[in-house]
Amino acid sequence: MAPADASAHSLWIYTMNRCSPTPLLRRTLLALAGLGLCGVALAQNAPRNFPANALRGTMVVTQPPIITMDGKAAQLSPGSRIKGAGNLLVLPGTVVGQELLVNYTVEPHGLVHEVWILTEAEAAEKRKRAGQ
Repeated sequence: MAPADASAHSLWIYTMNRCSPTPLLRRTLLALAGLGLCGVALAQNAPRNFPANALRGTMVVTQPPIITMDGKAAQLSPGSRIKGAGNLLVLPGTVVGQELLVNYTVEPHGLVHEVWILTEAEAAEKRKRAGQ
């Protein structure tokens, strides 16, 4: 019969072997994760490219999906996206009652589909408004 120590590490009894990563592997994985995060941080500072058909307007969310665009009643389309100045998604309920300078696109049915809340630098650029 085998000693108790030998059976304690038997691959037949303990089939869920988990290898612990070596220090070199651990450092390599941490370095790769850090590089990935740096790429995300750099991408957030990149200037946003708006579609050619994007219009400029002043948007006020009254009661989602109901909005006013330049003082006229409008509606957000199902699946519409509002992106903040940092290019992150903004829920319409969080900006209720705020007057926001935005670029936006309109879908074929006339509903507002994509909205970008502008930074001061983006607001300084000239863009066509609806009806002009």
